[in-house]
Amino acid sequence: MAQSAAPAPAAPAATPAPEHTVDDIIVTAQKRSNSLQNVPIVVTAVGHQLLEDTGVKDIKDLAVLTPGLLVTSTTNEGSTTARIRGIGTVGDNAGLESSVGIVIDGVYRPRNGVGFGDLGDVDRIEVLKGPQGTLFGKSATAGVINILTAAPSFKLGVDADLTVGNYNAIGGAVQVTGPIVGDTVAASLYFADRHRDGYFSVNDGPGPNTATQDTNRNFYTIRGQLLIIPTTDLKVRIIVDHSHRNEECCIAVITRASEGNFANSLVNALGGNDGNAANPYARTAYANRPDGQLVNDSGISMQIDWKVGPGSLTSITAYRDWKNTAGFDADFSTADIDYLPFNNSNSTQFRTFTQELRYAGSAGPLDYLVGGFLSKETLQQNTSILVGSQFTPYLGLLFSSLVTGQPDPNFLQTGLTFPYVGGVNYAAGSGSVDQYHQRDSTYALFTDNTFHFTDKLSLNGGLRYTYDDKTLFQNSNNIGNGAGCAAANAAFGILNAVNPAAATQLAAVNGTMCLPFLSPGYNNYVNNQAESESVLSGTAKLVYRASRELLLYGSYARGYKAGGFNLDRVECTIGTAGCAPGSAAAITPINNTQFGAETNNSFEIGEKATLFNRKLLLNASLFYQKYKGFQLNTFNGLVFVVTSVPSVISKGVDADFVWIATKNFSIQGGVTYADTRYNLNAAELAALQAQTGFLGAANSRLSLAPFWSLSGSTTYTQPIGENYKLRFNIGAKYSSGYNTGSDLDPGKYQNGYVLANGRIAFGPRDEHWAIEVWSENLLNTNYTQVAFNSGFQNVPTNSTGVLDAFLGAPRTFGGTFRIKY
Repeated sequence: MAQSAAPAPAAPAATPAPEHTVDDIIVTAQKRSNSLQNVPIVVTAVGHQLLEDTGVKDIKDLAVLTPGLLVTSTTNEGSTTARIRGIGTVGDNAGLESSVGIVIDGVYRPRNGVGFGDLGDVDRIEVLKGPQGTLFGKSATAGVINILTAAPSFKLGVDADLTVGNYNAIGGAVQVTGPIVGDTVAASLYFADRHRDGYFSVNDGPGPNTATQDTNRNFYTIRGQLLIIPTTDLKVRIIVDHSHRNEECCIAVITRASEGNFANSLVNALGGNDGNAANPYARTAYANRPDGQLVNDSGISMQIDWKVGPGSLTSITAYRDWKNTAGFDADFSTADIDYLPFNNSNSTQFRTFTQELRYAGSAGPLDYLVGGFLSKETLQQNTSILVGSQFTPYLGLLFSSLVTGQPDPNFLQTGLTFPYVGGVNYAAGSGSVDQYHQRDSTYALFTDNTFHFTDKLSLNGGLRYTYDDKTLFQNSNNIGNGAGCAAANAAFGILNAVNPAAATQLAAVNGTMCLPFLSPGYNNYVNNQAESESVLSGTAKLVYRASRELLLYGSYARGYKAGGFNLDRVECTIGTAGCAPGSAAAITPINNTQFGAETNNSFEIGEKATLFNRKLLLNASLFYQKYKGFQLNTFNGLVFVVTSVPSVISKGVDADFVWIATKNFSIQGGVTYADTRYNLNAAELAALQAQTGFLGAANSRLSLAPFWSLSGSTTYTQPIGENYKLRFNIGAKYSSGYNTGSDLDPGKYQNGYVLANGRIAFGPRDEHWAIEVWSENLLNTNYTQVAFNSGFQNVPTNSTGVLDAFLGAPRTFGGTFRIKY
């Protein structure tokens, strides 16, 4: 019987492309690579594509994607400050370390502003909330921003982009990567150059300022990397980078005129102009003195990962040199009152060497990590505040108005109706010249271990011992030898002898005429200080894996932020006990400018849920944090005051979600509710009010601490035929209202607002090129970053005087062309 032929074998089925799930989100929050859903820490992780779609180029841009994160900058972008859950450090005093740590490719940056800049080809950014000092060290009491850039590839590739936008923006970047020696050595080189006109038009009055715009963009950055993999057990990564920034930045505008336009009329009487408080968002600024920043930032790092024994040894060695030279018109008007010259007499430089060595592995049910950390930091700060040609007549108008009711610009020289103040003159160009040289040596030993009792239950515990040693050398002098203040103080000495009641009544006048930067007590002044701290911090986390889809945890962590020195002149407040008007004490420097450490005891309970076939993650936590010795830096319109607040409490809820609905549609977002308040008794409140001019209550919310912070970003890709695609992304963040001034003046309140960014990209599916149109601050939302008391114009009182503010960026829009091979 004939047999039928055997059927031909079926062609093998095509292997389906792997589906993306939330398991693909990998973080290094515990100095190991883990799935986000296995890490018992509140982490917002943002990947490369979403960073690109949202236009994130620096940490300030990142805030739109991260609930609970607020980033501001003031007189220059070296004073950038990040806050998490309402906690951060005002960045205008380099003596204060950061509450939010910034780590780039494993290298700690000493201040938030030092970490500000173009981040290049970023692989991902992780925002860790709550104290992270066990693994990331001191100055992480509120959290850490952990930035990881892309390593070189052994596949030859070129990425480039060219961007144009409004405000005459133009810029581009190019990165080349590929093998150098087979599959052993690879390299990459990244370069970016970006320019943009300023957001503000500037009225410079009689000069010498010649700039007609401010808050422009003019910088370049270059970053080279080598990746060496000589064996499967050894990997070496070397990174060298340099950035240069030379810009007119950053100016403030008036947002509140003084009561009855009192101070503003004095500026006008001198022929000056300080703006229109009714329309600050016209973005017309006033400055007769130059406003600028010149930043050079360079560094080199080497990371070695070596699989040895049962674990892996990691060494990260780095050296960084960051310098910012910045100056500005301190009265923000065209009157020539006072200023900080834009030259090396106003500069801050950090030189930092760091070395971290850690060993991680597993032994049965124990995952262990032990390590050590060394930091040698040198801080050189130069500060000079000088008076202009109209400083004396301005004070004459001010004090004659307050004392006699008759404004007289010659009042201080003639004293016709107040003879005790006659003969006082401040020569133009006189003022302070200060140099601060601080050395900070930090040594730490740390361990972080997880014991798995069962497949479901584990206990994580970590400890860190830190020894921090600081020394400060201060050398101060005065141009003009403080003659104006000396004459004023002598005059008040006479008044105090003749009429003590009048002298006491006018103590504030004496104080203003003898501010520390005018004081002859700092002629040829030299001071040395030293302080050291030994601190134990750590964490404990109990983790229960209820199912493959649900992880539960409870944690305790203790964070530590080092104490230090106020890098400013400090004298007693005239009129207080022991500081009589006209006395020698009134112009005597206070030698001890030390402030103590800040600590945070934090408690959290949370869950991490993975749902819908691992397409959705929904993470939430409850937190309670109590800070002791919270370091507060306040500007009262005349001087910066650093004080340690006994107690601050932050409590609330964090929630994040990521939904990868399909390969073409995803949503990421979150919400933070943070109730962050002072926790003071009556005596502590009175002391804070006396020291800083604080206008809040014993349990007021901190400045820049919104109750609610919600963010969301949606990405959708629409195929166009067989070869092309159209990608849409829109992201937005809502912040409820908060006060933008550390003294909590009600006039500094910012109402709730929404910031939104959008981008549309068209290109082939192979992504060899793309054309994009985009907008940042799409709704053109007007908002204030930081408001402050205007220098010498906070009259009649702090709460009724002139307010100036640093504004958020306006709407920008443009187009980008990308190529990738």
